[in-house]
Amino acid sequence: MVAQSSAWKRFWNRGGFWRALLLAAAYLGVYELTGFLLGLVDEGVQGEEGSASHVFFATALPIIVTSILLVAFAASVGWLRELFARQSLGGRRWMWIALIVVLAINVAALLSIDYAKAPLTVVFTWLLTGLFVGFVEELVTRGFAVDLMRKGGHGEIAVALASAGIFAALHFTNLFTSTQGLGVTLLQIVYTFFFGICMFLILRVTRTLIAPMLVHASTDPTLFLHGEYPSESLLGLLPTLSTYLVIVTGAILLVAFLVGERRRSKNRLAAA
Repeated sequence: MVAQSSAWKRFWNRGGFWRALLLAAAYLGVYELTGFLLGLVDEGVQGEEGSASHVFFATALPIIVTSILLVAFAASVGWLRELFARQSLGGRRWMWIALIVVLAINVAALLSIDYAKAPLTVVFTWLLTGLFVGFVEELVTRGFAVDLMRKGGHGEIAVALASAGIFAALHFTNLFTSTQGLGVTLLQIVYTFFFGICMFLILRVTRTLIAPMLVHASTDPTLFLHGEYPSESLLGLLPTLSTYLVIVTGAILLVAFLVGERRRSKNRLAAA
């Protein structure tokens, strides 16, 4: 039993892109399977679409189940402490822009919801769901993926691109599991890639995985609730344009990150 456990840990501790991809695929498979099985629950129990009970069964519960399994996996390989410990690798001051832009959008969305029309049970259920969405998706992409890439000896450019790329790829299944078309899905993939870049920069500048988890947790519920129950407010322009704001911000910050990393790489070589 000890030998098997050691082999399990040794396999994952080698790190690398393919292990990060394998883990993300396993997460997605378990999430989709859990969602499918829960979808078999009687519609009378789930409630009408858009209701608090439907949000809980269709969205929150699969995420909660998956989060428990991911924590169990992290514990099995002994990564829980290192994933949530303060990271030694920090960031530059300009990386705070990612945090400021995303939080500005989310706060604007929260303040431009028509609470007279939005049932409080739905609001609270979405906020609870958002906590688990932020926890799980960041654990997989800015936690496991980043850690595995670094264990594999990859540079930070590759780490950032792999983390954001895997996060974006996870959303491609929306083409098959929702009614949105190919164009909307492709735009969503572009958005999630640059959102992932922003989350990576937040991870770097704050040196803790908890920060992107909380920022991500505030994104999904506020944007969804604003989309469903918008109020007539100028603040609503920010969440309405959030897809494009995040893409532009993420693209500019990615270029700045690439330039900075290449410059530091050249300086290290020159000093060697």
